[in-house]
Amino acid sequence: MKMKREVSRMAGVLMPVASLPSDDGVGSLGKTAYQFVDILADAGFKIWQVLPMNPLGYGNSPYQPYSSYAGDELYVDLELLKEEGYLTGDRTGLPSAGRLDYDKARAYKLPYLKAAFAEFDRQQKEKAEFDAFCAESWVYPYAVFVTLKKNNGMRCWNEWPEEQRDWIIKKEFDISPFEEEIRFQMFLQYTFRKQWSALKSYANSKGIFMVGDIPFYVGIDSLDVWQGRENFLLDERGNPDFIAGVPPDYFSPTGQRWGNPIYNWETLEKNGFQFWVDRIRYSCRLYDIIRIDHFRAFDTYWKIPSSCPTAIEGDWIEAPGYAVFNKIFEELPDAWIIAEDLGDLRPEVLELRDAFGLPGMNIAEFTLEDPDAQAKNQVIYTGTHDNQTVLGWYKDLSEAERAKVDKILRKEGKKGKSLSYRMLHYVLHSQADYAIIPLMDLLELDDEARLNSPGTVGSPNWEWQLKSLDEIKPFRAGIKRMIRYAKR
Repeated sequence: MKMKREVSRMAGVLMPVASLPSDDGVGSLGKTAYQFVDILADAGFKIWQVLPMNPLGYGNSPYQPYSSYAGDELYVDLELLKEEGYLTGDRTGLPSAGRLDYDKARAYKLPYLKAAFAEFDRQQKEKAEFDAFCAESWVYPYAVFVTLKKNNGMRCWNEWPEEQRDWIIKKEFDISPFEEEIRFQMFLQYTFRKQWSALKSYANSKGIFMVGDIPFYVGIDSLDVWQGRENFLLDERGNPDFIAGVPPDYFSPTGQRWGNPIYNWETLEKNGFQFWVDRIRYSCRLYDIIRIDHFRAFDTYWKIPSSCPTAIEGDWIEAPGYAVFNKIFEELPDAWIIAEDLGDLRPEVLELRDAFGLPGMNIAEFTLEDPDAQAKNQVIYTGTHDNQTVLGWYKDLSEAERAKVDKILRKEGKKGKSLSYRMLHYVLHSQADYAIIPLMDLLELDDEARLNSPGTVGSPNWEWQLKSLDEIKPFRAGIKRMIRYAKR
């Protein structure tokens, strides 16, 4: 079965919610997000692509989440809770400083979230809606998972005492003393979903499609693995026998050792790939379009022995990609999926992508000298969250390389226009159906605004934050004209 969708050419912006300006330390689902939607719509954009919204895991990476279903309470907007009558009084605030401090933001927001929960519980005005949400299959187990993590100093579940580690299987550990915390965690998830759904509805009303990002792998320290151990290659204590990553490449001479557990494809196939079908189905509720990160692993994946300290050792193993997507589109024929098909690939990856009509990706920084890399059923980017900004990339080129880039882009825009402008012009005028531009490139920022450097963990990854939406104002008219002339 093939994805069938008639689309008009669309342009969009890649911008993490966390990186929006905020008075509470981290971007949220409140008024600034709505104002950002208005800016996109006014300029003629039709897409807002976000990074995974799941609870941030190790290194604050959105690609090591604690759950494929839950949302991070960091994004819950306090002002919206106040408007609903669940918070009173003024807040001291934690204004944007240009760099995100996740721990500081969490510590700041927690007392307000707890106060809102207490008032929510007292008022009981949303009891029916809350109870219906809590009845969803993942909600209570996730709340227990997070509560037990806190009870164990946030250690990974496979390091907990046995009776807590195996509660999800045997239900023998008494969790009744933790019921208040469990209920608080469910309140956070209920509030996240309500605020996200309202924002998405507003965006859709403005003609904006929301693109969500799904990591191919899940983190070992997640509800997905704790609850579904049979779906992964683990030992009897829940430690991975093999882990995920990629071999040495452009980004790293020793490869990238991600540490995620490898899927037990034999078990998944016996169960009709329900793990993947359910994951895609839920994501289709949250987003209009889904980008699957590391799509190539549906064809072949790099299987690293967990004992190896790098990603140099490993084997390419074939995955049952055709069977997976046949099942996904059999059950979810309207799923709108983008395949992240970047990197050094064998032809079979592209054949798998094309067999299901999935648009692939093109990063202009890497393909500028290869116009044949462009295709109609494709999403073209100046760069992604893993790349340098256009300006940072250009600064790092040799003089000869810059001259070559300048020659290619000379026709893009009028004489005297900046390099970033000409690159945007190039991308927007490509033949690809979709063009998505990181906000950092729209604002012509250098590598201080880079989101992530693959193969590295921790600061400064994921920390860039826009100080004010006013920073966009000087660029709005030019971007609007560029999109109109590109007829997107």
